[in-house]
Amino acid sequence: MADPSELKHTPLFDLHRELGGRMVPFAGYAMPVQFEGIIAEHGWTREKAGLFDVSHMGQRFLLGPDHETAAKALEAVTPGNLCGLKPGRQRYTLLLLDNGGIVDDFMVARSPDPDDEGSLFLVFNAARKDIDDAYLAERLPEGVTLAAAEDRALLALQGPAAHEVMARHCPQAAELSFMGVRSAAFALPQGAVDIHVSRSGYTGEDGFEISVPAERAEAVARALLAEEAVRPVGLGARDSLRLEAGLPLYGHDIDETTSPVEAGLAFAVAKARRESADFPGAERILAELAEGPSRQRVGLRPAGRAPVREGAQILGESDALIGAVTSGSFAPTVGAPIAMGYVDRAYAEPGTKVQLAGRRGSEPAEIVAMPFVPHRYRRSGGKQSGAA
Repeated sequence: MADPSELKHTPLFDLHRELGGRMVPFAGYAMPVQFEGIIAEHGWTREKAGLFDVSHMGQRFLLGPDHETAAKALEAVTPGNLCGLKPGRQRYTLLLLDNGGIVDDFMVARSPDPDDEGSLFLVFNAARKDIDDAYLAERLPEGVTLAAAEDRALLALQGPAAHEVMARHCPQAAELSFMGVRSAAFALPQGAVDIHVSRSGYTGEDGFEISVPAERAEAVARALLAEEAVRPVGLGARDSLRLEAGLPLYGHDIDETTSPVEAGLAFAVAKARRESADFPGAERILAELAEGPSRQRVGLRPAGRAPVREGAQILGESDALIGAVTSGSFAPTVGAPIAMGYVDRAYAEPGTKVQLAGRRGSEPAEIVAMPFVPHRYRRSGGKQSGAA
């Protein structure tokens, strides 16, 4: 167990304590795992809007003399088409090793403001940000630098009511479509706060990520929590929501041994980059795209009612070991346990029957398509999607 005195605090730590958050160590920080309860917070986010503190994540600015220079520097370590990233848009991409393994998955955004030309905004996973910093420090060319935004907090407002809530406080944010980004003003009684806001999320629901100066974070959070539709949500429901959405968690479902193709993240390998084959691990990744990977990330529906935990063995015919569970939990929206893991490609087809072997013994399960709960992001025109 981590020494509580050594844990870092986000700018909302005192607010979490005030709201009754149950604090736990996570990625070197004291973070709220729950407030009212995981199932209640999960359901509230699906029905209304949950407010998450994600200030522990790594906010970074990649700075170059112009967009092309900065984007090419990042393309050298990722498989994304970042030179083609348009102003006001963000993209999911991956830092890769030379063997095709994933160092981290992260978001990269390009501001629509001409004054920000040459700057890309990155958000790394909390447990990987120091590793990512060191990785990039060794690989960025002269003239391109990485700056940590340590003076900023990051909030995520997620759920079907997020649009209406943000429209009252920041109409410019509510105008964004899925994966849109911009700088905007968040209205507060004591004066507007300049924020960087994007529209995406790790829950499968419509929502926003709000980067705000650390000293104004609590005021922004309190303004959002004053809304009838908004409640605080901890890491527990964040995990169950992302699992229902079929989204991988670094260190569990993806790591430095996993390729994007195995992980079901081939969409992050841009068409132009496949043709140029000039990204780390290209030989392995392109071969897997052409021939199929030896294993594949899949969804699992256990037949029983008890959750199946990470590390449980996945067994095929004659109880042959064909893979392992990487994430598992009870899914409140589904009303049943769900899991994801990796299996040999021959067993990856939805409908395939398998066995899950853990501490309680063995139980039947079925390979299923993901997401377990349809995504409901708002696409162009403000319309909300009801499918993956």
